[in-house]
Amino acid sequence: MVDTMFVRTVVGIIGNVISFFLFLSPLPTFVQIIKQKAVQDFKADPYVMTLLNCAMWSLYGMPFVKPDSLLVVTINGFGFFLELIYVAIFLIFSPWVKRRKLIITLLVETAFFIGVLLITLLVFHAPPKRAMFVGLLCIVFNVIMYASPLTVVKMVIKTKSVKYMPFFLSLAGFCNGIVWTIYALLKFDVNILVSSSILIPNGLGSLFALLQLVLYAIYYRTTNWDDDDDQPPRGGHQEEFSEIQLSSKV
Repeated sequence: MVDTMFVRTVVGIIGNVISFFLFLSPLPTFVQIIKQKAVQDFKADPYVMTLLNCAMWSLYGMPFVKPDSLLVVTINGFGFFLELIYVAIFLIFSPWVKRRKLIITLLVETAFFIGVLLITLLVFHAPPKRAMFVGLLCIVFNVIMYASPLTVVKMVIKTKSVKYMPFFLSLAGFCNGIVWTIYALLKFDVNILVSSSILIPNGLGSLFALLQLVLYAIYYRTTNWDDDDDQPPRGGHQEEFSEIQLSSKV
């Protein structure tokens, strides 16, 4: 009989690999933005939310919050700095109206993160309580991050075009969510935060990503890929990254 913990470990490794490539999935989008010197109709929402999400999970993996969580810190630290680059490109190539909105959002996120850090250090003095507090927030922001690409759904339905629908993000997000959901279910305990923090956001994330894939299938044929942009190469569609996340193994 196959050991459940061995299978869970293998699934966790696969999840980390998928998460790594999930962070890299928007590169073709940013090549397009730099080439066009404009963000066009791509939205910064997924990148901004993934930036905060990675920051929260990096905090969660700190020794003073959740000891022995090196993988959480490394993968989310990598994602955080990559998201900083993505957001910086958005700031450079966005018109002033979008740039101002993005700057305000980043300032709010920074203030929020500093507030969470201070509460974690000053209010909660034991690592288990700190892990519970930060972990619950991570669940919330994981769900928000997974849902952030849905902000483009209204435009997709109205224009009957998926040109700015993040196909590879949706596909990678769906696979990522499924893998981490399986990881949590292999040793599920409703009373253990680690299982809940993985299962809840990734289960919902899988559903959100599936909705995007369904919309992509419906409106792909009605999309005018030649309008304003170069036609994407065969098998590669315009994409936009969310995140992430990564759902981190804790």
